[in-house]
Amino acid sequence: MIQQRIARITAATVASMGLVVGLAGIAGAATGTNNNTGPDSYNSVKSINRTHTSVHNNNNVGLNNTNTQSASSGEAESNHNTTGGKATSGNASNANALNASVTIRNTMPSTSSSSSGGSNTGTNSNTGPDSSNKVLAVTKTSTYVANNNCVNVSNSNTQSATSGEAESNGNTTGGGATSGNATNTNTSTFSVNISN
Repeated sequence: MIQQRIARITAATVASMGLVVGLAGIAGAATGTNNNTGPDSYNSVKSINRTHTSVHNNNNVGLNNTNTQSASSGEAESNHNTTGGKATSGNASNANALNASVTIRNTMPSTSSSSSGGSNTGTNSNTGPDSSNKVLAVTKTSTYVANNNCVNVSNSNTQSATSGEAESNGNTTGGGATSGNATNTNTSTFSVNISN
């Protein structure tokens, strides 16, 4: 009795942290043949292909913006004059703009059967009488994917704008007293795009 077993195992493991990694199979073909065996023999040709893919993506994105601004214009006075001039306090303004964009793409590697390459064949020929002949081809593919996405966005904006005091007091002929504008402006834009 002649017994022949052919086993081909193709295994691959891939891991990534915020990166894209490709999976390449192992090329080649398996061929098995049982020929001219005796009577009552057990003839078996087995071809086993196993492909295992494990993908772990850990994407941690943190966006933190802290803006503190303060603006003040000076004090303007026109006091105790025979003819008072115009007292004007200037404008005080703050402006802040932020634009943040984050894009993360984790591409799943190919797990098609073609990645293992080649073809598997098995042949039992010219076997004896009352023999048992088997050809078995098994392809097993397992895929495990774990995506952990953590996004934290923090935006803190503190602004203070104060226009100065304008006075025109104690004048025979008083001029105008004008206090300027106080303005705050803040613009924030966040864009996060994650594709697994």
